[in-house]
Amino acid sequence: MATNRRKFLKTSALGAGALALAPSSGSVLAASANGEYPRRFVFIRKSNGNRPNEFTLPSFSSEEQALDSKKQAMEVDLDKHELPNWLRALDADKKHMTILHGLSVKMSEGGHWSYSSVMGAFKSGRNSLSGIKRATIDFELAKLYPSPFGHVELSLTGNYSTFRTGIVAGYSAPAPHQRNYCYADPQTAYNELFKSVIDPGGVDSENLMLKFLQDDEALKAQVLNGREKLKLSNHVNSLESIRQRNKKVETMSDAIKKHLPEIDKIHADGGLNANTPEKQEAMTDILIAALIAGLTNVVTYTIDELSTPIKGLPGNEGDHISLHELGHHGSYSGVSPEKIREQVRIGHIDQVAKIVKKLKSVPEGNGNMFDNTMIFYFPETGAGHHGPDNEAPYVIMSGGNAKLDIAGRYIRLPFHATESHKTLGNWYTTLLNAHGNPIAHYGDLDLEMSRKKLAQTGAIKRFIA
Repeated sequence: MATNRRKFLKTSALGAGALALAPSSGSVLAASANGEYPRRFVFIRKSNGNRPNEFTLPSFSSEEQALDSKKQAMEVDLDKHELPNWLRALDADKKHMTILHGLSVKMSEGGHWSYSSVMGAFKSGRNSLSGIKRATIDFELAKLYPSPFGHVELSLTGNYSTFRTGIVAGYSAPAPHQRNYCYADPQTAYNELFKSVIDPGGVDSENLMLKFLQDDEALKAQVLNGREKLKLSNHVNSLESIRQRNKKVETMSDAIKKHLPEIDKIHADGGLNANTPEKQEAMTDILIAALIAGLTNVVTYTIDELSTPIKGLPGNEGDHISLHELGHHGSYSGVSPEKIREQVRIGHIDQVAKIVKKLKSVPEGNGNMFDNTMIFYFPETGAGHHGPDNEAPYVIMSGGNAKLDIAGRYIRLPFHATESHKTLGNWYTTLLNAHGNPIAHYGDLDLEMSRKKLAQTGAIKRFIA
């Protein structure tokens, strides 16, 4: 029987740890005790873009189809329509779903990779530290709902032939000119989030992190000046904060044991023999457990990017698929690129459905954990492999207590560079405003919108509940 999360937090040692670890005046425990549970956010990044036609509802009327194909603003109720095949795993949860069209991402990196830029609404200079202008949206939301880990980043990326393993450079950013780290394989994520807590002697987390920092280009520099000094200082501070966090989180050991995920032995030593669906399943289990245990309220998960090897895909089990080649219309074993792309998306949405189902099973207050959760499934590169950046379709899953009024709808906003168009910056401003950050505008401005003197700052106010 699922444990009521209020009792779990009150009876665990989190009370001692979370208050000390919280980076601002609030904490998970304080929020829960006051009847307000923390909001949770899961960002799931995918490669190769989201092509708008793949989101078209097969039951559109001729009038709706015409509006959609012409990219005209429109809004329909999902409960009156069928979902595309690849979204069917979420059929029972259509009341929580939003298919959101029309957001432009032209202030982001575009092209093959967005690096940090899609999370921060800026041009990242191909992930250079100087290009990281601000804390990314996930870190900004994590500040509003503090937790012991603050923010967790997971990433299934590779070098086309093999997966990355260990602790590697991430795509999120805690501050300007700082790049986050992420867990690149399920076993490392398990060790760092769970085993190092319940068995501190079993995993030398500090040395693993120190190795990552030593391997970073900043620590290889012979002469450190200007921004290089800042980079080194940031890394030293990161290591010290991790040491302090680990000491405090050890007090949560008994409570965390109740929520340990099960990790198959195939993922040991980097899981080099695990296929892509197996790795995705394991990462999802870790993501869910970290949320339920209260280790974090914000997770960013790069479920794939162009160099992620795709092995063991249903229908192409014997193939080693390159997502980059797929983006250039490559086929495998006689299966069309469109079918393979759909199967990739089906695998992604299966993981989204798994998160929703599991969080719904955990009681919280008068409802469940999913009531206080939002999940965003979105492309890092706009509407396709090479963009364009004038739209980037989203699938959003919102729990019953969401602070945005968007659920259960297919929403197409006015198209790029037209009156009332909304950008990625408007969307992120909406998320922040709805959850307590009154920022006037988050992110860079769109140059074409500026040239046309079209309004583009502020939140999408009709979305805020």
